[in-house]
Amino acid sequence: MSAPFLTQSTRRAYSLLGRSGNLAGVRGYAVIPSSTAKTFVKKTVSSTYKPVSTPLKPTVASVKTVSTSAKPAASTVSTATSSAFTNSKSTIPANQSTTSIGVSTSPEKMEFRDAPLEGSRSQNTVDWSQSYHGLGTMRFSEETGKVLTAPLDENDIEIKPDGLIYLPEIKYRRILNKAFGPGGWGLAPRSETIITPKMITREYALVAEGRLVAIARGEQDYFDPNGIPTATEGCKSNAMMRCCKDLGVASELWDPRFIRTFKKKNAQQIFVEHVTTKKKKAIWMRKDDEVSYPFKKC
Repeated sequence: MSAPFLTQSTRRAYSLLGRSGNLAGVRGYAVIPSSTAKTFVKKTVSSTYKPVSTPLKPTVASVKTVSTSAKPAASTVSTATSSAFTNSKSTIPANQSTTSIGVSTSPEKMEFRDAPLEGSRSQNTVDWSQSYHGLGTMRFSEETGKVLTAPLDENDIEIKPDGLIYLPEIKYRRILNKAFGPGGWGLAPRSETIITPKMITREYALVAEGRLVAIARGEQDYFDPNGIPTATEGCKSNAMMRCCKDLGVASELWDPRFIRTFKKKNAQQIFVEHVTTKKKKAIWMRKDDEVSYPFKKC
């Protein structure tokens, strides 16, 4: 028997019925006579695939059920979060780095963050970026006060070419170490680092003996992007020197009468010539210092 001719619509109907399971496994159309096949397909399609006049609308109850099931329980989230920070035995792959709170980060995506990370604080830790804990609550011991307010040794004071006298930052650190001991004081950032095209600035808090004693904003100029790390350290030192004013450290450097007396006794203004450009200008320097390269005395 030759295979009867089936129209395209008939083949499409058979295909639909085969996928829906009504004619599963039926692949050949030639085994069914054409008239029978058309009648069967017409009846089956009309009874199986009924057109829907109006679209189905989900009920309010079904929507609430879906939205509720999509959200995990709050207790599950808090448990997972707390375990992520308290599990000290968790392992981290060798190709990943670790932050201070144990969160692994891919080396290619490491970012420098100034702000404290969430979860890095405990109940017994003071957030020095916001707190004023201990400020003005009690005075230091008499011995500590004498170290902080002791008169400066004039041999430690330097003068810049523009006539500004200053104390090198390392000597501020020595005074703080002598007063509080190494580890008895520190600088805590209170803001993020602000970098402009020519300057870096950041606010710091001076913490001594477990309490905040002073706040100041440091600044430092830079002339090349490669100098930003050095300028960042200079900004921190500048903030430390400004904080020390509140403790009475090197307070003479802001006393106009002391400045005039010191410069008259220990400094001089001379004319120098630049070795390369041959330009001349007047600079200030200590009387016991010598003119250094690239200048020479006129």
